[in-house]
Amino acid sequence: LSRCMQDVVDGLREVFQSGRSRPLQYRKQQLRALHRLITERQADIEQALKQDLNKNTYNTSLFELISIENDIKLAESDMADWAAPQPVKKNLNSALDDVYIKPEPLGVVLIIGTWNYPWAMILQPLVGAIAAGSRIFVTNYSQHKKLCSAVLLPQCKAFTNRRKCWTWYLGGGTLKQILMLHSTELDEFSKCFYIRRITWGKFANCGQTCIAPDYILCEPNIQDRIVEEIQKTLLEFYQKDPKSSPDYCRIINTRHFDRVLALMNECTIALGGESDRSQYYIAPTVLRDVLPHFKIMQEEIFGPLLPIVTVNGLSEAIHFINAREKPLALYVFSSDKTVIKRMLAETTSGGVTVNDVLMHYTVDTLPFGGVGNSGMGRYHGRHTFDQLSHHRACLIKSFAMESLNDARYPPLTAARLRKAKFFMQHRLCSCNGMCVWAAITTILAIGLLIFK
Repeated sequence: LSRCMQDVVDGLREVFQSGRSRPLQYRKQQLRALHRLITERQADIEQALKQDLNKNTYNTSLFELISIENDIKLAESDMADWAAPQPVKKNLNSALDDVYIKPEPLGVVLIIGTWNYPWAMILQPLVGAIAAGSRIFVTNYSQHKKLCSAVLLPQCKAFTNRRKCWTWYLGGGTLKQILMLHSTELDEFSKCFYIRRITWGKFANCGQTCIAPDYILCEPNIQDRIVEEIQKTLLEFYQKDPKSSPDYCRIINTRHFDRVLALMNECTIALGGESDRSQYYIAPTVLRDVLPHFKIMQEEIFGPLLPIVTVNGLSEAIHFINAREKPLALYVFSSDKTVIKRMLAETTSGGVTVNDVLMHYTVDTLPFGGVGNSGMGRYHGRHTFDQLSHHRACLIKSFAMESLNDARYPPLTAARLRKAKFFMQHRLCSCNGMCVWAAITTILAIGLLIFK
C-alpha cells in the first residue's frame, strides 16, 4: 500500500475514533452532500458512461441514478429507526433488565467498485456505510473502467493494511442466472408480455448485468416460438440495426469482447451473431439447442448472448438447476401456482422474480445478494445498513430481586438447577412496562409453589 493511501486510511480511522461520524445529523449531512455530488456532476456521469459503455442519458438514469437517489432518501428518512436500540424478548432472569441490540458502525469500510454499473454498484453501498456511521475508503479494483474511474475516484491497484478493514466487493465469481419458461404459458395472450420482459432484461447494458438471465430452460416444442417472439421484440426495441440504436450499449473492452465472442464457437445461432471489434459491438444473439457441456454453460456470460436449453418438463428443469452452483437470480414465468410453488420450494437462489426479470433489484426493501458461490451478504436500504453495522448485544442488569440469582450460585443442587431452568426458559415480552411486572408476579407465585 502506498504511503499516500496509508495516510488516507489512517486519517479515516482517526476521524472514526474521534466519534465525528457517529451522530445521526452528521450522517444525514453526508448523505445530502452525496446527493449534491450526483446532481451537480450528472452531466459528467452521463458522458463517462456514454464513452465507456455507450449508455445514453435515459439508461444512465434508469439503471444507475434513480436507485441511488431512492436509497439516499430512504436512509435519510428512516436512519433514526434503523440506528435505534432494538429491544428483544427476555426471560425471567432478565425481566427487570434492559435487554436490546444496538447497531454500531464497523469502523473503516473498504468499498471495491465494479465496472458494469459503476455508479450504482459503488454509491448504493456507500449510502449504507454512511448511514451506519462508518468511514469509507472507495476504490476501483477493476482494470476495465475507463472514464468512469476518472470521474468517480482515483484508481489504485491493491489495498492492504496492518489492521483489519471491513471489505465490500461486488463482482467476481461465476454468477449464473436462470430463466425457466413453462410451456403452457406461451399462449397468444401471455407470450408477448413474457418475451418483452425477458428480452429487455437480457440485452440491457449489452448483457453486462449480474442478474441478467444467463440462459432459458424450456420444453423443445416451444423453442421455435421463443426465438420468433424474441426476434419481433428486438425489432421493436432496437429497430433493424441494433448497432445504430441509441439504446443499445457496447462491451466494455477488447478482452471481454473476445471472451464473449468465443463463447459462440460451438453453438447454433438462431438470431444475431454479428460483431464489430472496432466498436466493441456484439449484436443481440440467441443460441438454440445449447447443450449443458458447452463452454457457454460453464461460466457467466456477461454479454448479449442468450442460450436456450431444452428440458423435458418441470422436474428435469429443477434437477438441471440444482445440479449446478446456486444462482444469483432465478426467473420463473408461469401463471400456474403449482409450478411457481415447486420452483420456489425445490430450488434456491440469491433472489427470485416470477413473471419478470431484474425487477426484484429495484425494490429497496428487499435484500439483494447471493448464496453459496453466487455471493455472501446482502444490501439495499436497511439491509445495507444492517450489513455494515455491528449488532451489539446489550444487557443492563438491575440490582433488584437478587434472590433470583441464588439458583446460579454455589453450592449447586438439583433444586437450584430446576429453579435456574425455570427462570431461564420462561419468556417475557421485550418491554419494561406493567405487563412485565404482572408476568413476574404470576411466574414467581408459580415458581414458589414449585420450588418451595
